[in-house]
Amino acid sequence: MKQPDLSVVIPVFNEEDNLEPLLKELEGVLAGLGRSYEVLCIDDCSTDRSLEVLKQLKATRPWLRILRHGVNSGESAAEATGFEHANGDIIITMDADQQNDPHDIPALLDSLKDDIVAVCGVRRKREDDWVKRLSSRTANVFRNWATGDRISDAGCTFRALRRHALREVLVFNGMHRFLPTMLRLQGYKVVEILVNHRPRVKGLSKYGVGNRVWRGLVDCFAMRWYRRRCVRGARFESEL
Repeated sequence: MKQPDLSVVIPVFNEEDNLEPLLKELEGVLAGLGRSYEVLCIDDCSTDRSLEVLKQLKATRPWLRILRHGVNSGESAAEATGFEHANGDIIITMDADQQNDPHDIPALLDSLKDDIVAVCGVRRKREDDWVKRLSSRTANVFRNWATGDRISDAGCTFRALRRHALREVLVFNGMHRFLPTMLRLQGYKVVEILVNHRPRVKGLSKYGVGNRVWRGLVDCFAMRWYRRRCVRGARFESEL
């Protein structure tokens, strides 16, 4: 099978009602890009019908790949599994809840040029409740202070990434929030662009203050250590 140009990585946990409309919309956008593609849905041990729905959708979509975790491991682990198994030189990460707008993908790809290795979405207007917005804003301010970074919206995982830059990314529970920071600390160029954010209309959010803010604040201190000790990613020049 020919290596695709793009790989879309989507962590999935209990999103049975969102998968079919998301993949239909995503297919329309990807088909119009003029590039070959694959979509990897990583089922993080869902307890609803998500896996069954994915299997039904795969029957008529040869570009869809289903990866299954044997134990629920979280969004960061699902992204890491997707990175490991993706074949495209460019990886798009997005959520399965339909809050990311697939029509922003062309803009993400257009911004991924020259020596840029990551284009990160910044939500124009958060379509979430005030608790999520406040917790996210607080976490972003503290994260940037603690890490010395300047990421505007670390909670938005809608991104375009060059696969080669992900080879040495540190994998831990919470990695997806710090991925842009780690890439910058490794010496890579990361940029941000505005993207749409849509309200959740189906299913339930899996995240709250307890697992978004406090754990993230603690992780910031680990990033301070990483800032001092990380190794540059783009260090290899040639074999003589």
